[in-house]
Amino acid sequence: MSSEAALSPVRAEDVYNTAAPESNVTGSVTNQAVQFQNNGAPSRQSYGQGVSCNGPTMTMSPFYMGNDTTPYDHEAYVKSNQWGAQLNFMVPLDWSTINRCKAIAKRQEEKLRLDYELVRALKCAEIQQKGFTFRPGSRVEHLCHDIVPIALVNKQITE
Repeated sequence: MSSEAALSPVRAEDVYNTAAPESNVTGSVTNQAVQFQNNGAPSRQSYGQGVSCNGPTMTMSPFYMGNDTTPYDHEAYVKSNQWGAQLNFMVPLDWSTINRCKAIAKRQEEKLRLDYELVRALKCAEIQQKGFTFRPGSRVEHLCHDIVPIALVNKQITE
């Protein structure tokens, strides 16, 4: 092959082409979706002011989708009943935060218990100093049963 043949101009013949694409589609589509809102919310236990701990959670969300349709063909009738459920598990990946929160909650509970016992002792001592007590046999008699003067305790120890 010579270099002259490779460099010589090439002429194309005239080409007439008419493109006429055509497409027909028939059919129907039913698009249904189910959305679950707040389906993985953590379980939250509150242990007093400012102490709330999240924990593992399992939630189950049942759902129903149904429709009754009469298409253009009045001889046809479509009834669709779709039942289902979604089951979710949410488990913390870092248990140390939950254990820390439980420890804080335990201290909070101990503090509340101490506050209760101190107020109970103060109020019982106040009513005893004024010469009163709860009536024996009443539903609250036991509340001040163990509140006694120090002198009485010291006297029992020395005897």
